[in-house]
Amino acid sequence: MSEEIDIDTDDLERRMTGAMESLRHEFGSLRTGRASASMVEPVMVDAYGSPTPINQIGTVNVPEPRMVTINIWDKSLVGKAEKAIRESGLGINPQLNGTIIMLPIPELNEERRRELTKVAAQYAENARVAIRNVRRDGMDQVKKGKAAGMSEDDQKLWEEEIQDLTNRMIGKVDEALEAKQAEIMQV
Repeated sequence: MSEEIDIDTDDLERRMTGAMESLRHEFGSLRTGRASASMVEPVMVDAYGSPTPINQIGTVNVPEPRMVTINIWDKSLVGKAEKAIRESGLGINPQLNGTIIMLPIPELNEERRRELTKVAAQYAENARVAIRNVRRDGMDQVKKGKAAGMSEDDQKLWEEEIQDLTNRMIGKVDEALEAKQAEIMQV
């Protein structure tokens, strides 16, 4: 009789939670008509010869609901930062005021809101796929355990536990998607 074969569900849960965190980060970068400092996180500026996140060359603030300001510390980088924002695909036209770049957030029209909900749904689907991949890895561990002499009862127990974990995480993805889509569609 072989010794007890253990499946590392904590590792599986950690990896699934990582997929959720990635989804939250992607949702944070989606523009919803409200200003958010996380909107400019993906913007990279060519500073000092290497791509640098914009929040590392200046202070990002949200002084009012429809405005993001970035106070660039080095005057020589203001033009590069402005260019990076224009080319980032955010759809925001930066305005300069000395070393401060102001980003007025325009109202979203109905068509753009619908496009953003589709983008959010795609992000959520990517997270679901990542969670299912972790589930598959867990089920592979169970199959290896079965080959190493795991009892059928233990195998069923582990499979149910992994499936339960997967269902909970996918439920969280669905809840996050519903909340984000409601936020996007809110006028």
